[in-house]
Amino acid sequence: MYHILVIDDDPTTRLILKNNLTKQGHQVTVSQNGADGIAAAQAIKPALIICDWMMPGVDGLEVCRQVKHDRHLSATFFVLLTAKGELEDRVRGLDAGADEFLSKPIEQDELRARVQAGLRLYQLNRDIQEQKQLLEAEFREAAMYVRSLLPQPLETPIKIDFRFIPSSELGGDCFDFFWIDDRRLVMYLLDVSGHGLGAALPSISVLNLLRNANSSLWGSQQLAGIDYNRPCQVLALLNHGFQMTNQNDKYFTIWYGIYDRQDQTLTYASAGHPPALLIHSGENELPQVTELKTPGIPIGMFTDVDFAEATHTIPPGSCLYLFSDGIYEFQTHSGEQWGIEAFQTLLAQHQNSPSDLGQILAEIQSLTTPAALAVDDLSIVAVDFMDRTK
Repeated sequence: MYHILVIDDDPTTRLILKNNLTKQGHQVTVSQNGADGIAAAQAIKPALIICDWMMPGVDGLEVCRQVKHDRHLSATFFVLLTAKGELEDRVRGLDAGADEFLSKPIEQDELRARVQAGLRLYQLNRDIQEQKQLLEAEFREAAMYVRSLLPQPLETPIKIDFRFIPSSELGGDCFDFFWIDDRRLVMYLLDVSGHGLGAALPSISVLNLLRNANSSLWGSQQLAGIDYNRPCQVLALLNHGFQMTNQNDKYFTIWYGIYDRQDQTLTYASAGHPPALLIHSGENELPQVTELKTPGIPIGMFTDVDFAEATHTIPPGSCLYLFSDGIYEFQTHSGEQWGIEAFQTLLAQHQNSPSDLGQILAEIQSLTTPAALAVDDLSIVAVDFMDRTK
């Protein structure tokens, strides 16, 4: 049994509609004016509303607008009852959000047909909404699972903090960092193309692969001839195992590096990923930004790819940022495209508090709308190289 609301200032019309709809097996509530009808709709949340167009005070168009703007009522099927037959009048009704029209005088067969069609569409819309809510709940659970796999922040001997904000559709960002001995620290961040579970699953696979290698194979530091201290070889291994033809056409970008605490050097390689940014004091103690990136196409695009690596000496007190492009590729409130240059400037301004990611993200979020940032995953890892054991 569906609940139908009838709104009409004419008592005879209200009686006719209520009797006919009740005979059809529906529960019917009636209201004698637009204001009462809006209040009744908000209270009972009917499946269908039949509302007269011409009423004193709040007319049918305004009732329709308010109903359709209420997120709890937007799925309600709205029928405008009218003697108007002009095309421009119907256009006005459609602009207000009306789903159907019913002409006066009311024909019983036409009433039955319009109501049955409207209720079918209402039920279909409800089914779609329920499926959408189930999918959203599954995406939230998947995002929580991905978050549970991420490492814990470190405080010593080097401080590492991060922020991970999945997009509204769940994406493919993932990162990890861990010590393979008391000297060397592995760190990487990857971004799988696309959204949804199809993007999240490859990122989890990479994380598990490298993490398992750490737990069981880092003692020898080699697997099938691959030296895990050589970032270029790690990327080559991933490229061999994650060809997009075998991954539902998904590829990913990655930045991978190993920090040698004793030599204070960072050896790294990247595959189509944004550069890591090293913030340190330059001449006259002014902040200097160094991009750490090697040439390379994303993982999985082609089979025969050579990846390059480079080594950079890390000045004392430096901070390294790894991130996905979602943190700087968005449109600001003024309509301009924010970019990596502006992001670098922002990071440089935080040289004295490099790991204050909460403040950095707050400033980024103030530049745009939540919807703009929700389009893509947003991940950032801050590695503060101040050695806290000395």
